[in-house]
Amino acid sequence: MLSTDFLLYERVLEQQQRNKNKIYSLHEPQVYCVGKGKDHKQYEYGSKASIASTAKGNLIVGVVSHEQNLHDNTLPEILRHVEISRGKAAKQAVCDRGYRGKREVNGTQIILPGKALKKDTRYPKDVPKTVQEAPD
Repeated sequence: MLSTDFLLYERVLEQQQRNKNKIYSLHEPQVYCVGKGKDHKQYEYGSKASIASTAKGNLIVGVVSHEQNLHDNTLPEILRHVEISRGKAAKQAVCDRGYRGKREVNGTQIILPGKALKKDTRYPKDVPKTVQEAPD
């Protein structure tokens, strides 16, 4: 145990800025950098996980933790896990836009949401409307 800790400390001290497979956390060395590509948060640190649930009852039927940053190629793995746990393959999978480009994976139809519209956000509901009184 102690020797593995010292090996980890050595790796941290020896790593350079452009090295791959950096250690970002001493207490969770499996954590990696996930590039989000968003203006407000370009990077996050952690591990990816996929969770599959039923559409009607939200019963969780599959969970997979991903050891590597797979850039959204996680769908086949979670669908395999669902098939093993349920005993049959899922007919449809409702996914976020990160999975766009594929209509079907291993016989499972992929359903994606349409393009987001401004009216779909919570902003119009959360911003109070000001009421102007007519002059007397």
